[in-house]
Amino acid sequence: MQLVLASGSPRRRELLQQIRADFVCLASDIPEQQGTHETASAYVKRLAYEKAIASAKQYGAACIVIGSDTLIDRDGEVMEKPRDQAHGIAMLRSLAERTHKVRTAVCIMYYDGNAPSLVQREEVTTEVSMGAISESAALTYWQTGEPLDKAAGYAIQGGAARWVKRISGSYTAVVGLPLYETEQLLQAVEAKLG
Repeated sequence: MQLVLASGSPRRRELLQQIRADFVCLASDIPEQQGTHETASAYVKRLAYEKAIASAKQYGAACIVIGSDTLIDRDGEVMEKPRDQAHGIAMLRSLAERTHKVRTAVCIMYYDGNAPSLVQREEVTTEVSMGAISESAALTYWQTGEPLDKAAGYAIQGGAARWVKRISGSYTAVVGLPLYETEQLLQAVEAKLG
C-alpha cells in the first residue's frame, strides 16, 4: 500500500524518513484561513485533515495518507507564516521572554481511490519558552531567509534555536511531524487494513 505524505515541507519529509523509508510527497494547495470562531486546536486539526484529503485525491488511487499542520498559539492567538519582514520580526519579538504553544495535528487515513476511511487523528501540543530577542538579532535572522515559510517566523531546528530556553513536549512536533504519535496512528490504520 502506497504511503503518501501530504506535504512539500523538506522538514516533514526528513522526519518521516526516520520511521518510514518508502513514501511519496504530494503537496496540497488548500486555503489556510482560520474561521471566525474557530479555536487554534480546531483549526490545526481541520488543516491536517484537509491536506490529507487533497493529497489523496491528487494521488488518485488507494493509499494511506498523512496530513499534518503546525501553528503557533500565543495566548490563544494563532501565529501563521509571516507576510513580510516587518510582520516576521514583530511576531518573533512578541515571543521573546515568554512561553507559547506549538500545536501540530496529524491526520492519517486510508483512501480507497474515492473516499477516506479509517481516519485517525491526534493533536500534539508542546510548550516552548524563549529568551530575549533583540530587534537587530531578529533582523539578522530574518535576512537568512529561514523564517519566510515558518509558523511565527522561526525554525526551532535552525537559527532560532539560540533563543529557545526550554521545551516541554515533543521536539519533532515543533519541527512539523510528531514521530511517536505518527507511528502509532500509522500502525492503527495498517492493523485495520490487515
